[in-house]
Amino acid sequence: MLKRLLTTVSTIITASAFAASPPNILVIMADDMGYADLSLTGCKDFSTPNIDRIGSEGVFFTDAHVTAGVCAPSRAGFVSGRYQQRVGFECNGPGGKQGLPTEVVTIAEALQPAGYVSSVIGKWHLGYTEDKQPIAQGFKHFSGFLKGSRSYFPYSKDSGTKNLTRDGVKVDESEVTYLTDWLTDEAIRLINEDRGGNPYFMFLSYNAPHTPMEALDEDLAKHTQIADEKRRTYAAMMTRMDDNVGRVLKLIEERGEMDNTMIFYLSDNGGAYNNSSDNGQWRGIKGSKWEGGHRVPLLCRWPQGGMKGGQLCDSPALSLDIYATAMAAAGLDASELELDGSDLTKTLAEGTAFNRDLAWRRGAAAAVRHGSWKLIRVTELDESYRYLLFDLKEDPSETKDLAAKYPERCAALQKQLANWESLMIERKWGEGKKWENNQRAKHNMDVIGRDAERSLP
Repeated sequence: MLKRLLTTVSTIITASAFAASPPNILVIMADDMGYADLSLTGCKDFSTPNIDRIGSEGVFFTDAHVTAGVCAPSRAGFVSGRYQQRVGFECNGPGGKQGLPTEVVTIAEALQPAGYVSSVIGKWHLGYTEDKQPIAQGFKHFSGFLKGSRSYFPYSKDSGTKNLTRDGVKVDESEVTYLTDWLTDEAIRLINEDRGGNPYFMFLSYNAPHTPMEALDEDLAKHTQIADEKRRTYAAMMTRMDDNVGRVLKLIEERGEMDNTMIFYLSDNGGAYNNSSDNGQWRGIKGSKWEGGHRVPLLCRWPQGGMKGGQLCDSPALSLDIYATAMAAAGLDASELELDGSDLTKTLAEGTAFNRDLAWRRGAAAAVRHGSWKLIRVTELDESYRYLLFDLKEDPSETKDLAAKYPERCAALQKQLANWESLMIERKWGEGKKWENNQRAKHNMDVIGRDAERSLP
């Protein structure tokens, strides 16, 4: 949907009960976090009480997904509220002049008619040229870096797209003691900013626990019981992020805004091959169409919206739903934006169950889901297709390929995937032969166990 429609669509304030007092909206996104790496999802070797609080005092979506198993396209989907393949942002990167097209209506732009002051704090990874950076895409503030990752400690020389900037001005690296702390400092500064009574939308986009594996000595000292060095570092990075989430929650509480701040927490994809993360029972890791690649814990807290704490929702949620839900909470009509996400306000307030089909595609691998049935399609080097079929209800870890046993169901899901693809466009860039070949190899049924999965990044 072109940005020219923004003036005719989102300016229509609905009769929503939320419109009189639109909430602040805070989306906290971890980077490459394992599904089982919260206390709430079963982590045993470290704890995450502050992140857990968002779910325990709100809703924990146990069957939630992002639209890609890698960082950039996943974030493109979240920011646009639509499947990123609609604009060709299918693969990781981007590079050069590539990135989120300027005609996309971002969540920041869509919320402007309700007076929202929007910001991105942290990782962007959606384009490096000036026209594709956050300020040009509807955000008033950007404190962070453009690249997909950077050091948690100060750089001693210019690092290009890894440099930290604050609203277009390069930040002196001497400000950085530890990246996660600095990002939180920036979030706190902007939450405290005088906005003239306007609400804020903040995308707090942490780099943790993405590589490089770098932690503070004081945090490492808290986890001496973890024998594996990389896992110990991961635990230190996660607990530092949790502490910082606690700082943000404490500030919101001190400002008397906890009830009317809609807070989301999720990861941009599943745990990665190189950071010692744990995806629990879910097969696969970052980059795959196995559940471990795209299933993430999604937490939401919003008492003012009628949400009761301690809810578990096993309906299939999608990261795209955050955009649609934010629009509804702000009292804005998004009907002409053609969003692919769904408004979750009724689910949050009333626990309403829902169902929907889901789809994924990145290069040589694609997948589709209908109910508990999931089909993975692999495009081989000769352009032929290989199909894998699973019943997630009976086999959540995707250990039994049922394609040969249920050919009719397999054919129906193939048709469903083709119908979805007919609404998308061809990718505008790829990732190279290595990554394409890894996509093919990692979806072989005989790639079993974390060590085997991690050998195919």
